[in-house]
Amino acid sequence: MKGMKEEISKITAEGSSGAGLVTVILNGEYQVQKFSINPVIIEKSEKDTMEVLIQSAFNDAAQKIRKITEELMMRELQNSGLAGLRK
Repeated sequence: MKGMKEEISKITAEGSSGAGLVTVILNGEYQVQKFSINPVIIEKSEKDTMEVLIQSAFNDAAQKIRKITEELMMRELQNSGLAGLRK
């Protein structure tokens, strides 16, 4: 399990919104590693639009981290032989 935590902490996922106008990169612990806003959106957008795009990009990256984490956990369970056990 310790090895899996280390592996999860090393994964990253990029989320984007507005056709790539806003991007967020999260690590496996859901910490923002990089955040980018295309200058075009700053010039043309209102505050509310930018907030929605930022939230959407973060949620997109978080969903990808969840999916990768689930896949890693399933692989670990399969390797341990516990995947077939059910209540």
